[in-house]
Amino acid sequence: MISLGSIIDLLHASSALVQQIVASYGYLGIFGLMLLESASLPIPSEVVMPLAGYYSSIGILDPFAAVAVAIAGSMIGMAVDYYIAYFVGKEVVYKHLGVFHISREKLAAFDRWFEVNGPAAVLIVRLIPVLRGLVSFPAGFAAMPLKKFLLYSFIGAFIWDVILFTLGFYALSYALQENNVYLLFLIIAVVALVMYIVYYFAMKRMNSSESSTKQD
Repeated sequence: MISLGSIIDLLHASSALVQQIVASYGYLGIFGLMLLESASLPIPSEVVMPLAGYYSSIGILDPFAAVAVAIAGSMIGMAVDYYIAYFVGKEVVYKHLGVFHISREKLAAFDRWFEVNGPAAVLIVRLIPVLRGLVSFPAGFAAMPLKKFLLYSFIGAFIWDVILFTLGFYALSYALQENNVYLLFLIIAVVALVMYIVYYFAMKRMNSSESSTKQD
């Protein structure tokens, strides 16, 4: 059974590794980590971007350059997942539905929903931890126009990266000075909760709108 202590140890180990990469490689490290994170690898942007903000606050990095390389890495990572899904095609997913215990009817219903709400879904889910990288796959499967996908992905990535960067620039600097790193994790958790609430009600509203359209 996974204990709270083991989770905390894992977070510390992950944070230490990310910190070492950012400290050693600077902009290149930020670019690579954000690329991998947006390509659905388990890299915590919640650690990368606050660290980038902190190093910018003490003059090691330029804040505008740090945010720019982070967003560039994010966009490339998103495009990688999009093209994987686009070229693989959803027929491959249909063939393996049994593995995921998903019916063909449910997947078809999701496809129809995504065709209507895809742009908003891409934008909103970019602001949700864990899920934010995965939304590239349904966009690719649905063959969403690339320009539209990149536009809404950019808006979501920009908002997310700037929020975390700003937290690091101000809050992480204070937390480290006060030897209270847990304060940063608390702030990030609150931000993530707010983002999830926004996502929940936005999805609920879009579902209601779609149901009303069908009834009309």
